[in-house]
Formats: sequence, C-alpha cells, structure tokens
Amino acid sequence: MAINMTQELIQEAWKRKSIFFYLILVPLSWLFGGVTWLRRLAYQYGLVKSYRLSVPVIIVGNINLGGSGKTPVVIWLIEELKRNGYQPAVISRGYGGTSRLPTKVTAESNANVVGDEPVLIANRCDCPVWVGKNRVDVGEALLKAHSECNVVISDDGLQHYRLKRDFEIAVVDADSSKQSARLLPAGPLRESVMRLNSVDAIVSNGEKPNPAAFQMQIMGERFYNLADASMTALAADFNRKVVRAMAGIGKPERFYDHLCKLGLTFTTVSFDDHHAFTAAELAEIECDILIMTEKDAVKCKPFAQAHHWVLPVEAQIDATLMPLILSKLVLAKL
Repeated sequence: MAINMTQELIQEAWKRKSIFFYLILVPLSWLFGGVTWLRRLAYQYGLVKSYRLSVPVIIVGNINLGGSGKTPVVIWLIEELKRNGYQPAVISRGYGGTSRLPTKVTAESNANVVGDEPVLIANRCDCPVWVGKNRVDVGEALLKAHSECNVVISDDGLQHYRLKRDFEIAVVDADSSKQSARLLPAGPLRESVMRLNSVDAIVSNGEKPNPAAFQMQIMGERFYNLADASMTALAADFNRKVVRAMAGIGKPERFYDHLCKLGLTFTTVSFDDHHAFTAAELAEIECDILIMTEKDAVKCKPFAQAHHWVLPVEAQIDATLMPLILSKLVLAKL
C-alpha cells in the first residue's frame, strides 16, 4: 500500500511539475542517469563480468515503466521461431511473484508465486518457461532441464546486462513520443531514449513514432469464458447486458480502447499493474458480464464465475522483422 501511494505521489508530481519535482525528483533523475550510464559502461568494457548461455539469447524489453506490449511480442516470437524450426524457451524475472530461485512455470502455476506474465506465456505457448531473480542462473537451470532448446527468449531484461544477448528488441508504446523523456524518478524512463539507438530492433505498439521501428498491432475479437473455456462469444453477444471491463495492467486504457473498437458499451474498473486479485474484490463488481485481460485472468481463474469473460489477443508484427532475427541467430551459431 505504501509503495502504491508513493508511486501515485510521484506520478502526480510528473503532471503538476511542482517545486518538489524540480528540487528533488529532477536532481535524483540526473543521479540515476549517471549511475545507469556507468553501470552499462562497466559491463561493456568488462569491468563487471557478464555471462553467455550455451544458446543464443533474444531480449524483449523496453526503456519505459509500465506496459508497452512485451508479452504479445514474446508469444509472437515463440510461434515464429517454432515455425522456422527452432525450439525456444522463455526466462523471466517473474515480476509480481515471490519466487527467487530458478522455478519452472506451467499453466497451472500460482501467478502470485511465479508472476502473471510467465503463467500467461506458459498457458499460451508449448515451450519451457522458467523464472527467478537471476536470469543467468534461470537460463542455465532451464537449459540443463531442457537440452533440446536452442534459443532463449528473455521476457524483459533489456537492462539486465549480466546476461549476454545476441539480439535486442525494444518494445515502445506509440504514444511514448508524447510522454516525458525524463529518467526515473522524474519521469518513466529506465534508460535514456538514446538507448534505442543501440538495440537491434524497435517494435512500436500502434502507429510508428520512429520510422525505423517495426509496427505492431494487437488483434483479438473472440472472448472465452473463464469458468468454462469451451464457451466463446463475440462482442455482439453481450448486447443489452450490463458490462464492466476490468484491468490490472500497465496501461488499462489500451485494453478499454480495444473493447470500444469492438463495439462494446461498458464501464471500467482499474487496478494497479500485477494486482493480486481476490474473490471478494471481483464479487463486489456488480454486472452481468465482467471482461478482463488474459494477464488478469491467470490470477482470477481459481475463483472464476460464469459471468467472467476473457479477451485473448495476439500481436501482428511487420513481416520484415523475423528475417532480421533469423539472420542474427545464424551468425550467433558461427
């Protein structure tokens, strides 16, 4: 609760540009920027040791706080790699979970232990998914258990320089160019926007703010019932119903906008990103139909009700990205 309140106060300071913002947050952001720059240089010049796994590593990350659409990119990448003959695996920090040691994730794993996004990926994709605090240790444990895997995807970890990588994908939101370009805690950036000049590919969620970016669109129109996944529906099936849309993600407005485009009329209820839902919270939401994201659904499944519905989505990404990735993977094997 205290952490959430602090985040809200800081974000309010970003908007109001108060004395607190200029006297405290901006100087701290300069300090943060200097530390992150020195840290990256230390890894770049070998002053701090980094480690290489026995197979190529693809990083899918971002430079902003909050949701940018990394998980749909990871799922897209898994399926594309399989289509091209690879056997991919996924490692993650398991943000929002309590697991610190290398831990295997399945569709039945507890999202409060291993994180919601890894459970979602394990649910959608037939490939090994492991989590833990140290991505190097997680990667090594995964490859020891799954020697058939020949490429590892790191869900997030663009700033985790301890793990060597062969290809970096930075996912950015289409509206990021309109946001503050300040570093934490005076803005939402983990690293300077100049960091985007050094990644192998930029994937833009929505319209392209950067001409060099690969455009991604999020698609999805068929819902499934959380209590009985064999039941599906379209937006028109919810006409003349009292519909509420619930989201505990980084940018819930993106989810709500998508529902609007499907023609739904609804009211919203938003929670913090990675919120740990309870049955009591959902019971308080009065409606005929409660719609949620897949990410939230993995945490709500244990207490699913017949009026709970989920909208799965998938990424459609510029077709020219995959050949670039495949060419780098071939070079990594040489």
